[in-house]
Parts: sequence; C-alpha cells; structure tokens
Amino acid sequence: MLKVFGGPSRYVQGPGALLTLGESAALFGRRAALVIDRYVHGVLGDRLVDLCRATQVQLTPLIVEGEMTPETIALLREQALALAPDMTIAVGGGKALDAGKAVAKALHQHLITVPTVASNDAPTSKNFVLYDADHHLLAVEHMLFNPTLVLVDTEVISTAPALFFRAGMGDAISKKFEAEQCWRNGGQNMFNASSTLTAQLIADGCLRILLADGAAALDAAGTGKPTPAFERVVEAMILMSGLGFESGGLSIAHALTRGLPRIAGVGQALHGLQVAVGLLVQLDLEHRSDGMLEELETWYARVGLPARLSELGATAIDEAALREAATLTLAARHARHFDRTLTEQELTDALRRRR
Repeated sequence: MLKVFGGPSRYVQGPGALLTLGESAALFGRRAALVIDRYVHGVLGDRLVDLCRATQVQLTPLIVEGEMTPETIALLREQALALAPDMTIAVGGGKALDAGKAVAKALHQHLITVPTVASNDAPTSKNFVLYDADHHLLAVEHMLFNPTLVLVDTEVISTAPALFFRAGMGDAISKKFEAEQCWRNGGQNMFNASSTLTAQLIADGCLRILLADGAAALDAAGTGKPTPAFERVVEAMILMSGLGFESGGLSIAHALTRGLPRIAGVGQALHGLQVAVGLLVQLDLEHRSDGMLEELETWYARVGLPARLSELGATAIDEAALREAATLTLAARHARHFDRTLTEQELTDALRRRR
C-alpha cells in the first residue's frame, strides 16, 4: 500500500482565534452557510454574523437539531443547495461539525470548522458519522478532503463544562496505541493507505502531552480562562489526536464504540468516555508487560476518566449483552488492526473483566 498523510490546510488556535473568522471566510467568497446547533446559535450567532459582515460575508444559518440521521442530513443538504453558498462554516460540537461536513461534501466546497468544545477531534478530520433515531451508529462517511481551515478559540473552548474536556482526553489518549497497532499489523488508515512515520510520531506526542499536562489543563476547563497547560492539551486533543487517528489508523478502542452502546446504560455516555474504557480493554488484550495499563489507570483516576463499564453508566451487564457487544465490535473495520485475530470469547472475557 501507498502511505498517505492528510489534514486540514490551516489550523489556528488561541484566545481570540474566532476574531479571524470574517477575514478567513472572505478568502472563499461572499455567501456562507452557517451550520450550527440551536444552543450555540443563541450564544454566538449574532457575534458570528457581525464578524463576517465586517468583511462583506453574508451568513445564513442552518440549524442542526436531533440525531445525525440520514434524513436530518438530507434536509440540511437540500437547504444548503437552495442557498447556493460559496462555503460552509460549521460551528459547535461534534454533531454540528459532522453536519457541516455533510453539507460541504454535498456542495463540494471549502469547509471552516469552529469547535466550541474539545470533546473529540472531529474539527480536523474529513470523517462524519450517521446514526439512527436511537443513536445507534449506522455509517462513517467521508468528505473528499479535510476541512480547509480549523479555528480553535481557546477562550470559547475553556467556557465549556469539564465533562466535555474530559471526554476529549478520553478520545485522544487512545490514538498512540491504536495507530501503533495499525502500523504493526499493516492496517489501513482513514485514507485507505498505510500510515506514515509522521502520523505515528504525532500520535505518540499526543499521549505524552496528555499524561504530562492533562490534570493541570482540566483545572482550567469551565473557567473561561485558558492556561498554557490548557493550550497544550487542546492542541493535543484536537490537532494531534485528529492527525494521529486519521493518518495513523484505529484499532480495538474505537471498534468497541460499535458494541458498547448495546450494553444497557452505556449508549448515553460521550464518545470519548466510551473510547477511554475501550482503550483499557485493548491494552488488556495486548497482554502488555510494560506497566502502561497500570500507568493509565492511575492517570484516569487523576483526571476522572471512567475505567469500568459501571463507571460509563452501565445498568445491567449480563452475559448476553457482553457477547452482543463483542460481536458488533469484531464486525467493525478497525477490529482487524490488531496483533492477532480476536475471538468473540476473548473479547467477551476482556469486557467482563472491565465490569
């Protein structure tokens, strides 16, 4: 396989990054579809319009509501096509950013992402996820290219509750170990290609920053006052994690997000919290002897990440549910990126050890 590395054309981070939105949008035209959820629109909508008006860019909001089902996406695409904008700007959490990606793909145009939380690395990637009405994952789709521009205003990010920041750390902490499994076993990354050394090193650096600065960064979450540690961890969670998974590849930790929601009570847990538990299951299955599993369990306790299914909210962990979770997980593409072909029994047993 060829090696492929991909990412956004430009990444901008820091306090006040949002102030550059107007001048950035003006590079791509004069009309923009603003894909945004209702809550964020109520908080930031007028400010976004003013920033773009100052550079003669007109924003038309497309409000995202409900699950990201195929029907929801189809409606947004229809609304966007009727607007005939020059670009798409997606503002908000993962749901709004995914909706913006679907719109940009349909219109085959530039996408600017503006995350308002750091709960995952969606802002940098070309992937977007579709669910059914019960929030069961249906498919992962892709834009042809990554977002053109990612604007990460850490003053905005730092106002979000600590729960979202914690989920972002849970999503990011897995990337070194998943990319490593892909690399070692000839797995494909999100470009259907082999990983580059660059992606592996970025994923490793992401882990190092999280372990060193994660606890201190968490102290700033929800305060509205980003600190140097907060800045470093936001970059790790959004940029490094995004590049590490997309160009490095995924493995068991993320494959488990297909199966874990079938365990009663787990489906409502944020994606990153599910991945955090999934990583510990993966490391257990790796039979590591380097102390990393124990080191991560200690770090999880420091930053408040769940280490067990019960801490994810599981209310009934019976054998049938564990086996169904294992079956669905092993059907996921990323489950093949592992040192050996796992059996349903092996994975069921590992999940049971994480009750």
